[in-house]
Amino acid sequence: MGICMKTTIHIPDSLFKEARKLAQEEQTTLKALVEMGLRKVISERNQSKNYTFRRATFKGHGLQPHIAGASWDKLRDISYEGRGG
Repeated sequence: MGICMKTTIHIPDSLFKEARKLAQEEQTTLKALVEMGLRKVISERNQSKNYTFRRATFKGHGLQPHIAGASWDKLRDISYEGRGG
């Protein structure tokens, strides 16, 4: 285990009571819950920074020749064509 830092945090009484109750139910410490919570938040934030799109294909034939090089405005117009827009 590395170096540990001792600190003081201020949390609302209601949150403290819930956390203390949860720690007791899970037979752990409040310190362990806080540590788990911080690790989870940091992990989630790091994952969101590395977001990648999933591969999505629609079994089509690629870009159609009549819209190759079209502007975004033209593509939008085509996509809403016949939809009352």
